[in-house]
Amino acid sequence: MIDPDALLARQFAPIEHSYDTRDVILYALGLGLGTDPLNPAHLRATYERAEGFGALPAMVNVLAYPGFWAMEPDTGITWQKLLHGEQSLTLHAPLPAKGTLIGQTRITGLVDKGEGKGALIYSERTLTDKATGTLIATVAGTTFARADGGFGGASGPTKPVHTLPDRAPDCHFDHQTPEGAALIYRLSGDYNPLHADPAIATQAGFTRPILHGLCSLGVASWSITQALADGRSEALTHLQLRFTSPVYPGETIRTEMWQDGADVSFRARVLERDVVVLNNGLARLG
Repeated sequence: MIDPDALLARQFAPIEHSYDTRDVILYALGLGLGTDPLNPAHLRATYERAEGFGALPAMVNVLAYPGFWAMEPDTGITWQKLLHGEQSLTLHAPLPAKGTLIGQTRITGLVDKGEGKGALIYSERTLTDKATGTLIATVAGTTFARADGGFGGASGPTKPVHTLPDRAPDCHFDHQTPEGAALIYRLSGDYNPLHADPAIATQAGFTRPILHGLCSLGVASWSITQALADGRSEALTHLQLRFTSPVYPGETIRTEMWQDGADVSFRARVLERDVVVLNNGLARLG
């Protein structure tokens, strides 16, 4: 069972993460970029000599990441029943194509939804450039611990979500994920077996391993810049969303967008099942 005081006080050692162009390319390949090797938009993320090559902003999600710490027995978390609920990222400075970042993670809040209803775990990670001390990004997330409610913690309130416009989307962008996307994406640092092991996926209630939620997020963020920023991935300075349904590798993610100046409201659905998988999205383009 979760001990709320212990979890809120949990100490995470600073993580030093050096990465280079190979890691940048591997991350992009995990999103399914490179499946069209003659497409300049794919090459800008997967070929280091391509014009405009650079790190995708959403890569901050996997840099200086503390690993799947929820599997450690002292957390009291039933890790097999975890789901990623929400995620946000804010770029304070451009993400270099190579460098060394210092990541500092902390638990920022807990919400006990009650026995049988689960719990919400809020966390935040800052990423700072080791060489310059520049704050590069702040990454925050909400984890839904489906089996861990009823520990006697606070019952609310939960964080508000962004409301989408009440009209048809202004545009959309489609991207088909490869069948092996999860097996490639996990090499960027998220080794949760839910995304690779069929037996673990079955235990968690899925028919087969699911795509990482952060991979779906990466696809949506890239799609937004393709549709509304002339393919300039570096234009993305902020993104937040709620995960509402899993994606299976091989499915096509359609990102639907509403633009209001620099702000872009969005959601994403998989076409094969017509299910919304990302919702309440807000992105900001600079």
